Amino acid sequence: MTTKQDRTSRSPSLTERRKAATQLDIARAAAELFADKGPDGTTAEEIAGRAGVALRTFYRYFRNKQDAVGPLLSSGGDRWRALLAETAPGPGAGLARAIESAAVASLSPQDDVGAEGLRWTRGLLRAAENDPALRAVWCQVNHDSEERLLPVLARLAGPDADPLELRLVAAAATSAIRVSLEAWAASDADTAESPARLVVRCLRELTAGLPLLAR
Repeated sequence: MTTKQDRTSRSPSLTERRKAATQLDIARAAAELFADKGPDGTTAEEIAGRAGVALRTFYRYFRNKQDAVGPLLSSGGDRWRALLAETAPGPGAGLARAIESAAVASLSPQDDVGAEGLRWTRGLLRAAENDPALRAVWCQVNHDSEERLLPVLARLAGPDADPLELRLVAAAATSAIRVSLEAWAASDADTAESPARLVVRCLRELTAGLPLLAR
């Protein structure tokens, strides 16, 4: 019998990988056009054309042009949770260190894909300052990331962890990454403190006093 854990941990199928690749192509096309023309000056038709897909394909995956950049904005959170999930379980200070280590690693890209993701995130967060729909996408990305973080934390913390404390840790950790990226994006590129350094400060401030992460 296939268990729920088996289904959630299985590798993506070829169809799922192709779908994800198409979504990412559309997301990159949208981000490029937003950078050139701004969200207001960009149409869904232009995004589809830049991505090399039909307009109906665009709307199969996304409700509107701002939604199209969701896969880019969520890629960092996906990478962070994957790194955290590889950590050996353990509550207390061990869990706190694991969260911080994974966050720093995810915001310190070691390859072109990670560096590209951070560049796009910076540009999109700057564009979101004047675009409510784009800000809404960013808020949804963070909400979804928090929900997906909960089962990872539950496994690491063990069966005796308080569900309310788990939710508080998930909210605090997600907010720490969000705030660090927003502060980095809003700062001058030449003098900005790195997002990896910012996330350490944010995590320690936001998680101080949480019993589950007692240091």
